[in-house]
Amino acid sequence: MNAIIKEHGYKRNVFASNLAFNKKFVFAVFLPKYDTIEYWHNQIKGIEKAEQEYRNLGVVLDYYFYDFDSTSFKNKASEVLKSNFDGILFAPIFHDESVLFLEECQKKQVPIVMVDANIETSIAHTYVGQDAFKSGVLAGKLISFAVKSERRVLVVKIAREIETTSVYLQRIAGFYSFFEKNKNLEHFKFTELTIKDSGKELLNVNMFAGIHSVFVPNSRAYMVAQFLEANHIVGIRIIGYDLLELNKEYLKKGIIDFLIHQKPEIQGYTAIGFLYKQLVLQEPVPQTQYMPLEIIVKENLE
Repeated sequence: MNAIIKEHGYKRNVFASNLAFNKKFVFAVFLPKYDTIEYWHNQIKGIEKAEQEYRNLGVVLDYYFYDFDSTSFKNKASEVLKSNFDGILFAPIFHDESVLFLEECQKKQVPIVMVDANIETSIAHTYVGQDAFKSGVLAGKLISFAVKSERRVLVVKIAREIETTSVYLQRIAGFYSFFEKNKNLEHFKFTELTIKDSGKELLNVNMFAGIHSVFVPNSRAYMVAQFLEANHIVGIRIIGYDLLELNKEYLKKGIIDFLIHQKPEIQGYTAIGFLYKQLVLQEPVPQTQYMPLEIIVKENLE
């Protein structure tokens, strides 16, 4: 019998075995609350789509959502770790806290898939999302496109606590690296502005005096666009991230010039698919699945 199995390459049908024993696989989904955050709402849309697809195949999702502060993250992480799960999808928004969480997950010996941001660690995991550094490089290239004379660039950091995390900082680092590596672009001069997410009233006309381009390294480019429109300031190139409805509105108006799309819905869907492959089908998955660096302008928005 063993000779026949070896000769014909027999492989046990894991999927059929799971169905026969009515086995359930619990995936913990540990993400920021998405009630008012369109980007994270789109992540959940992709996850829910995958949930519908795999529900009849033994997959159960348990959701855990934290507020946008490190204390909430730690409290919810403790709740997650006390639960029973076979695999986990989470976003490492707070770096240090996420590293500690990963170490505890490693003790459970479960597959780990991270979305949106990645963490450099020896702990085995899969990452689904953009290469944040390269997306910043791309933003720099878009700023410099077809520009020959002196240009003043304003980097607007519209931040809450979480934007001190790696994905945000990697974009900014990638952005500056583009100009550092292209010595022929020495005519670009940079200034930075940091305001709180709730403090857009701190913007004033003088901040944009002599500015030719604006880089917003997150999804809040629309806040700058709103201000420029309200104050009738024209001729400033704006580059930001994510196809939020307000960002799309100002892209259509031509006030935002470029958006770099992260495909959050596909991130969420793909992440659940990877957990399904690892746990249910017992198939290997890639260590990294980068989303394409898709440039959206008003002409290809639809």
